[in-house]
Amino acid sequence: MRPQAGRPAAPRPGTGRPVPAGRRPAPAAAGAVRSARRMPNPRLTGLGGGLFSGVLMLALGGLDLLLFGGSLTVYGVLFLPVCLLTALWVRASDLLSAPVVVPIAFAVGLLPVADGGHGFGARMMGLVTALATQVGWLYAGTLAAGVVVLGRGVRRAVARRRAASRP
Repeated sequence: MRPQAGRPAAPRPGTGRPVPAGRRPAPAAAGAVRSARRMPNPRLTGLGGGLFSGVLMLALGGLDLLLFGGSLTVYGVLFLPVCLLTALWVRASDLLSAPVVVPIAFAVGLLPVADGGHGFGARMMGLVTALATQVGWLYAGTLAAGVVVLGRGVRRAVARRRAASRP
């Protein structure tokens, strides 16, 4: 939009470029945008996303065991933001790896939380039981990562198409 006749456009803070008259953001929204821009924006490779989510879920599983006695519901709730962060922080060229690595991270993080006796067989049985009973959290996290990846991929394709159509 162009500035209206008789009203000069105010310069954008820090850029010196004018903001169109009808496009000025509300003060609260501008503060939220500034704080979002200060958030970290790492770009993880597919392997890095897997390591990030796996190590973080293992740490959260141990923390859940210490603080809540191994509550699987708390673990499932903590899994959802990890899925979203992994899907948001993975590189654009490795987008498809995010929905693949988050279920693996869920299983890795269940190791300290899953009920099981002493010994390898009892621990694996507890892990399989926890995976079977907490499949809702697993599906929800994987679906959330898939939706974020799909949105990022569509946005990337639209931007590429617009760039190709410009002379």
